[in-house]
Order: sequence, then structure tokens, then C-alpha cells
Amino acid sequence: MRVLILGGTGLLGQALVEEWTLDEVAGVGSKEADLRDVEQLRSVFSDWRPDWTVLAAAYTDVDGCEKNPTLARAINTQGAANTAIAAREFGSRLLMVSTDYVFDGRSGRPYEVDDPVCPINVYGQSKADGEDAVRRVLPEALILRTAWLFGTHGRCFPKTILALAEKQKELAVVDDQRGCPTFNRDLARALIRLVRAAAKGTVHVTNALSCSWFEFALELLRAAGRSDVVVRSIVTEDAKRSARRPRYSVLSHASLKPYGLSMRTWQQATRDYLREDFAQAESTAKG
Repeated sequence: MRVLILGGTGLLGQALVEEWTLDEVAGVGSKEADLRDVEQLRSVFSDWRPDWTVLAAAYTDVDGCEKNPTLARAINTQGAANTAIAAREFGSRLLMVSTDYVFDGRSGRPYEVDDPVCPINVYGQSKADGEDAVRRVLPEALILRTAWLFGTHGRCFPKTILALAEKQKELAVVDDQRGCPTFNRDLARALIRLVRAAAKGTVHVTNALSCSWFEFALELLRAAGRSDVVVRSIVTEDAKRSARRPRYSVLSHASLKPYGLSMRTWQQATRDYLREDFAQAESTAKG
């Protein structure tokens, strides 16, 4: 099977390229495949002729999307539509990676795949519209929603917390937003299994259990042996961010049961993240 990963240089894309060993895989970044450029996309599809395409590329800066809504729509909505059109033209199945931020955060239980979407920020709206665009072009497409992605390949919450802990003895972290941290390698492995099972429709994939950002930070620092750093709980309004965030965006795993998939806890994944991060730092130090 030939697989094309759009966003192959990103947080998820790099993990996919490393984990996907049983098929022919090409990971391309935005310089090679700008989602806004239909002809460039067609050229990439023509060169690779994929059986499956994974759309892991997106404009994911939530506050940046709020300040640049035109760019958010161009990449996350029209870019998704362009990808679906190219995939249809070249006979490729498509998996689009989406987000928990398509929901408004008012649920009292984990969100199911068929719950109505109701985004409260530009990023979430641009991704929800992207999902719709993909479904219109390719009704058999697979939409994979995930949340709170972290890994050693790029910017993420754990990396920020650990870097701040090197400079500050007290950190203030939001405690009234609840979601599911997701390790990029765990997501990559689940995604690969879904593709190989020819999955379609919508699925939710995160690590198991939920927490607040505050609880995530506490666990990170505890597992990293940083008992010298104090974490103070704050509310969302204190963070003064441009974009609104859903207060509760926990995703149900019920959609994974037909594929025999289960996810380990985010706490277990965090320990593997820290081991990988430490090994990476050691390797860099040795040159």
C-alpha cells in the first residue's frame, strides 16, 4: 500500500513516518504541498499515486486562527476540500485529522462522534467546515478527531511546561478546561491500524482518561522529578487568550470498539514522552 502524509513534518506527521513501517510512506510538508494550491497538490498526488492519503496538515495555532480567520479558513477548510478533490481525482482513500474543538464544551459526558458540532472559536469552526467539505467530496472518507496532542517533534504543552520549569519556580496553569492529552506516537499507531482496517466515517482517538491542563502540568513535573516547581491553579479568564476554549472536550472511545482498538492512559503515555524527550536532549548534547 502506498500512503501519502500531508503535514509529514509536523507533530503527528513525523511520528507517522517513523511508526509506519509496513507500507510505502511519503511524508511531505507545506513547502512541497501547500493545501491552498490545488495544482501543487495534484502534482504531489500524480507523483506518488497513493492508495491512502492522511491529511495531518493544518493551521493549529488556536489564538493565531482567531487573529487570522482568513488564513485559518484557507488552510483548514478550503485546504481540506482541495485535498479531498485531489484524492478523488487520483483514486485515493482519505483520512482527515480533526479536533475536539469542533464542540462547544457544554457536555456533561464524553462527546460521541454523532454529537452535533458547535465550535466556539475560529479554529474549531474552520476544522468543522473542513470536515463537512471532505464529507461532501468523499462520503467514504475517515474523519479522525483527536485532542491535546503532544510529542517530542514540535511545540506542545509538555515542552512548554518543562521549559518554563527551568526558568521559574512557580507556574500558573488553567484548571477549568478538561480534555484528553494524546501522545503523538499512540495516535500514530492507532491511525495506522484504522487505515489498514479500511475504516470510514468518524472516530475519536485520544489517550484514555481526562484531566485539566493544571492536572496535566502536575503529572508532568512529578514524573520529571521537578518537585521544586510549584503549580498554581488559575481559571480560563486569567490566562487572557484571544480565542475561547471549550471547558470540557473529552472524547468518547466508543467509535474505536468496532476496530478492536483501546488506548492506554495519558499518564502512561506521559512517561514515554519524558523518556523520549530525555534521550533526545542527551543525543543533542553529545552532538
